[in-house]
Amino acid sequence: MAERLPTAKEPQILESSQSRVEILNKYGERLVGVLHDAGSKKLVILCHGFRSSKDESIFLNLTSALTNQGISVFRFDFAGNGQSDGIFRYGNYRREAEDLRAVILYFSELKYEISAILGHSKGGNVVLLYASVYHDVHIVINLSGRFALDRGIEGRLGRDFMQRIEKDGFIDVKDRTGKVEYWVTEESLKDRLDTDMHAACHSIDKECRVLTIHGSKDEIVPMEDAMEFAKLIPNHKLYIMEGANHSYAAHQGGLASVVLDFLRSNQVEDADTMRTELGSCYCFGFVRQPSLAKREE
Repeated sequence: MAERLPTAKEPQILESSQSRVEILNKYGERLVGVLHDAGSKKLVILCHGFRSSKDESIFLNLTSALTNQGISVFRFDFAGNGQSDGIFRYGNYRREAEDLRAVILYFSELKYEISAILGHSKGGNVVLLYASVYHDVHIVINLSGRFALDRGIEGRLGRDFMQRIEKDGFIDVKDRTGKVEYWVTEESLKDRLDTDMHAACHSIDKECRVLTIHGSKDEIVPMEDAMEFAKLIPNHKLYIMEGANHSYAAHQGGLASVVLDFLRSNQVEDADTMRTELGSCYCFGFVRQPSLAKREE
């Protein structure tokens, strides 16, 4: 289902038309997204992170860069986020990968070629999980995804989160005013803790080219997580963007350039001992498990 959207206030997306698209996931929930048709059937799908949406500036800037190069883009909200149907659920990694599956099947039926799937933060985990199960997309881009999902929980839920979950069965997560933003249930916490990114990395096909980009100043996900992806994914390239934070706030142009360069390239170089400085970006090319990753940790 598609209808024309009015022009939005966003970066200069000059070469594409915009249409609102609604897609049903396997649970009958309506996923809402925006298709930027650049006149090409080559399509890149963008996936947002935790409690985020398709309208984050990182996606608007990437959409501008891609469409201005003649690449069509679809950005959408996972169920329970943004404009999409459903209830927000903590964890939910594999269910969001199934949302992505519904999107890919929808556009495949319309004869689009899914050139790449790109996810930021939790969305990075989602695109990697998708590639570990379905082997129909051959370029995957992970922006600042977390490898060790047992870490980073205390920052949101507090140090005593396990005791509170065991006692009450849930945790109310409140904002600074005391308003409840969302619930974390024992089941949803278990969903996160049981999501095994190590196993997922090993299940990604060698023919699937994976790019991980991570900021050296990421304040949410440690840079070491990116190095773990690099060690485990068979056909992988890692870019450490010097000075970039988790949202790449001051590095939007550099981020877009790295993404476009990867999409244009034909293969990941065998660069077991290669390190190339590209402006403010350090590039590591990995095939299998290089010794360089260990030296740089």
